[in-house]
Amino acid sequence: MHVFPGFLHDTFNERDNHLPIAMARQFIRDAFAYPARPPCLLSADRDGPTYREYQALAAPLPRWSPRRFGYAVTRALLATIGRLSDGVRLGWRRGFDSGAMLDYVYRDRAAGFTPLGRLIDRAYLDSPGWRGIRSRRRQLQSLLSRAIMTVGIEGRPVRIADIAAGPGRYVLEVLARRPERDIVAVLADRDAGNVEAGRRLARELDLDGVRCVQGDAFDAEQLCRLSPRPTIAIVSGLYELFPDNAPVEASLAGLTEALEDGGYLIYTNQPWHPQLDFIARVLTNHRDGGRWVMRRRSQAEMDQLVAAAGFDKVDMTVDEGGIFTVSLARKRPRPVVVLPTSLSAAAV
Repeated sequence: MHVFPGFLHDTFNERDNHLPIAMARQFIRDAFAYPARPPCLLSADRDGPTYREYQALAAPLPRWSPRRFGYAVTRALLATIGRLSDGVRLGWRRGFDSGAMLDYVYRDRAAGFTPLGRLIDRAYLDSPGWRGIRSRRRQLQSLLSRAIMTVGIEGRPVRIADIAAGPGRYVLEVLARRPERDIVAVLADRDAGNVEAGRRLARELDLDGVRCVQGDAFDAEQLCRLSPRPTIAIVSGLYELFPDNAPVEASLAGLTEALEDGGYLIYTNQPWHPQLDFIARVLTNHRDGGRWVMRRRSQAEMDQLVAAAGFDKVDMTVDEGGIFTVSLARKRPRPVVVLPTSLSAAAV
């Protein structure tokens, strides 16, 4: 710490500002004198601040904690009066993190029983997380449109694979607005209801090149068999729901094998959320109906996972609240192995 006697408010604009400016200049030069050495974050799911935060969220609150009482009251209200809201009722039925829930949030039309139900639904849809989700959709659609245009300019066929699409509304809306009609898309999801909803929406939008199928986004072998081989892959809103990195690494490995060299990957992340505690203490997930406890991944961690799988990051956007990011990465070409002449001759 450096103290400058007589300085008051605006340090760099005081009378003797040459003193702090000189010290800042020296600090900056020293900081950039050596190459950056970012820490490896591939094991941040087992150690580090976000792991400890996740452990604290997963642990029950002390029995006499005021927060425990407050969340219990909130949960009781959402489970009773809250069911007047169509969105809240859907969350209790399908999971607040489900694809069906996301599709409802994307539509952004308050509905419910009685005016009170619609009022509750409007407040629910306007929560910070859901506003961020809708912003994420716009950014995802923008990057997808850019990827489609880039692949077309490169003279390659546009073949899209979304491995956890839910009903796939964000992809289908982009395809419906595109003038090209030779785009092929495979939208996969584990939930049969989401798959059927995607098929209905594709029919409504008259998109003949779209195929909606059931699939497991964490099954690397299944992803390797994606057909036709995609030039653009999307994984949106999935990895954020799972705290461990091992299934994410398996999923990314499958996508690396599936994508053509030079193909593009669009992926999302949630480096921060203002309601993590509320979500963990009140809402339920779609997998087993248990508590929806999330582990945040720093953007550096998520980008390292993607880089380790064989991708180079191209661009990134973030919503106004800093909650969600959407990134675009390109698959690195495989190195060409040239055999020595003597080995080639021996093989012949």
